[in-house]
Amino acid sequence: MTADSTGRIRTDIAHNARVWNYWLGGKDNYQVDRAVGEQVTEMFPGIGEVARADRAFLGRAVAHLVGDRGVRQLLDIGTGLPTGENTHEVAQRLAPDARVVYVDNDPIVLTHAHALLTSSPEGVTTYIDQDARNAREIVAAAAATLDLTRPVAVMLLGILNFIPDTGDTLRIVRTLMDEVPSGSYLVLTHPTLDADVGGAGNQAAMDFWNENATPPITGRTRAEFEAYFEGLELLAPGVESCSRWRCPEAPVVPQFGAVARKP
Repeated sequence: MTADSTGRIRTDIAHNARVWNYWLGGKDNYQVDRAVGEQVTEMFPGIGEVARADRAFLGRAVAHLVGDRGVRQLLDIGTGLPTGENTHEVAQRLAPDARVVYVDNDPIVLTHAHALLTSSPEGVTTYIDQDARNAREIVAAAAATLDLTRPVAVMLLGILNFIPDTGDTLRIVRTLMDEVPSGSYLVLTHPTLDADVGGAGNQAAMDFWNENATPPITGRTRAEFEAYFEGLELLAPGVESCSRWRCPEAPVVPQFGAVARKP
């Protein structure tokens, strides 16, 4: 829990959105977040690179979909705290008429949502307060802003790892993609313990996180990550360390990334 029964934001336990913000160099975090962030960094020194690689992947994926493939609608689930180069900023820089819907249900993020609710005059940026598990409710609410007869880029970056049951995460992804039309896209990142991308060092850090922060995190294998794209057409280069997606010279990080099209 990140809020008590009165809805007040808890500052006595580290929280993923704030720790992630700290790793990205943001200021929307507390001492407890910085302490846990530093401890995780000591246990797994590459975690800051993972955070930055995930943010850079977001930028490349959005730029490719908007700039090269003509996508004008994006549904970003698990928004997190605003930092630089947010989805709407990247999209509307390339296409001022782009429409972006952010989704999160965290009171910390909701407090800062006004920072996201900016838009180019031609476009739209909105925010939905909803749990990622409620896929149909998310799509129904997004329909007030997005035209669901036209392609939508559904983005789930570093969010499914906070849902421990893999069956639940598969259901969420498939429900979302069933609700959007042909020509839509799925954009995912997810941490892993797979050794071929440097994930072997992640286990101790994840265990520490799960004992000292919220919500708990789950790593998944390449095969589990690939299962999210069943029935979709993976865009080149397929499933990669997110740092190397359309950036092959970059060092690998233990976070998978991929983009796929719904046929």
